[in-house]
Amino acid sequence: MSEAIAIRIRDLHKTFHLGLRRKKVPALLGLDLDVRAGQVFGFLGPNGAGKTTAIKILIGLLRADRGETFLLGRPSAHCRARARVAYLPELPDFYDYLRPGEFLAHCGRLSGLDRDTLRARVPALLERVGLNPAERRPMRKFSRGMLQRVGIAQALLADPELYILDEPMGGLDPIGRRWIKDLLHELGERGKTVFFSSHVLAEAEAVCDEAAFLFRGRLIAQGSLHELLGHEQQQAWEVLVEGEAVREHEAICKLAAEVQVAGGDTLLVLDAEARPEPVVTALAQAGLRLRSVSLRHASLEDVFIRRVEREG
Repeated sequence: MSEAIAIRIRDLHKTFHLGLRRKKVPALLGLDLDVRAGQVFGFLGPNGAGKTTAIKILIGLLRADRGETFLLGRPSAHCRARARVAYLPELPDFYDYLRPGEFLAHCGRLSGLDRDTLRARVPALLERVGLNPAERRPMRKFSRGMLQRVGIAQALLADPELYILDEPMGGLDPIGRRWIKDLLHELGERGKTVFFSSHVLAEAEAVCDEAAFLFRGRLIAQGSLHELLGHEQQQAWEVLVEGEAVREHEAICKLAAEVQVAGGDTLLVLDAEARPEPVVTALAQAGLRLRSVSLRHASLEDVFIRRVEREG
C-alpha cells in the first residue's frame, strides 16, 4: 500500500449486542474510506452514526466483525503503525489523581521521550493549550473543557505523523473551539495528517480539506469541500427586512420559502430558483424598509441534510 494513504478502511462491519436479549444494533455496515497523507480530514455525521466505533477499531480499542483497517501503510493492529499515531478520545478520562504536568510526563515516557525533552516540552505544551504550567491541582478537580485541553496536549506531545481526534472541540468554550481550528490548520500546514470526527458540521467546514459523511453506519458521501459543495448548486436569496411588520403582509410572506425573526428584524429566505426582485418591489410598495439582500450558498450542513433526505 502506498504511504500516500494515511488511513484505509475496507468493508468494515460492527454490530453490538445490547440488553438481556442481546438485541443486535448495527454500528457499521461495510464502511470503505481512504484518507490521504497530509490532509485535515473531517469524519462527519450525527451522534450515533458510527464515527467513534470506527475510530476505536482503527486504534485497536474495539474488534471489527469483518473488514480491514490500515494506518500509515500497515495493518492498524501493527504496533509500528500505532506508534506513529496520536489519539484523543471523545471523552478523555485520565488518572484523575495526577496533576497535568505529571500526566504528560508519564505519557511522554511511554512514548519514548527522554527526560530533557520532557522537561522542556511539557511546560510549553501546557501553556500552549491554555493551562498554567505550574498548575498544582489534581485533574479530578478540572472541568470538562480543561480535561479536553490536557488531552490535546497529550496528543501533541510526541509530534506524530497522524492525529486521530474524536470530537476535539467537545467541551470547549468558543475561544477554545477557535483555538482548535487554528491548531488543525497549523498541523495541516506542517504536513501532518489529521483525521477528526465531529457532529458540528459548520465548525468542521472551517478547517477540513476533505470530508466524509457517515449516516447509520454507512458512508453516504466523500470528497473535497469543493467537490461536496459543488455537487449541490442550490443557493438561496435572503432578504432582511427592518422590524417584524412584514409578517402581517401575507402576500409578501408567500413569496418566501421561510420567514424567520432575526434580532428584531425579519429574514425572508427564498426558494433556490426564486429571484429577489419581486420581493423587493413588494416591500417598497408596502412601505417596508429593506435592510439587505444577500445570496446564501449551500453549507456543508445543507449538503449533508440533503444527502440524508435522499437516503430516506
